[in-house]
Amino acid sequence: MRRNTVSDVKLREYTELTERALSKIRIAIPEEGSLRRIAEDFLRMARDYFRDSKHFADEGDIVNAFACLNYAYGWIDAGARMGLFDVGSDHRLFTLNE
Repeated sequence: MRRNTVSDVKLREYTELTERALSKIRIAIPEEGSLRRIAEDFLRMARDYFRDSKHFADEGDIVNAFACLNYAYGWIDAGARMGLFDVGSDHRLFTLNE
């Protein structure tokens, strides 16, 4: 079966998944840490792409909305895997180091 469209259901699932992940993230780097600005930038990028996704969805552009969700999650997972974010041990929402 060829899958070359984004359904409203798939967009809603990814939106909810990303929203849950964003609500769980806490920056793990202390205020005075040298990586703090990078962690803040990663989180800002994830939030900005998530916000862009909602804008595109509201405009009926679900392909770009879906793309933005994937970019947002890329920033989230990269930050979690690098230890910039404290996400606990949630292997379902995040790709974590072993």
